Amino acid sequence: MFEHHKRDWVRSNPGEFVVISGTKIAGFYPDYESAFNAGLKAVGLGNSFLVKQVWAEEPAYLIY
Repeated sequence: MFEHHKRDWVRSNPGEFVVISGTKIAGFYPDYESAFNAGLKAVGLGNSFLVKQVWAEEPAYLIY
C-alpha cells in the first residue's frame, strides 16, 4: 500500500510519518512518536500497523 501511494504522498506530505493498518490509512503526523501513538489508538495494542516516513528516496545509513 505504501509504494502504491508514495508518489502522491511525497508531493502532499513530504517528511511526515504515515500510519497504515491493512488497507486503512490512519493519518499523517509530523513525528514518529505522534504517529506511533495514533497507530495504537487506531488499531489497539496487540494489533499490527506500519509507521513509515514519507521520502522520495529512502535514506541509506552506513554503520561501522
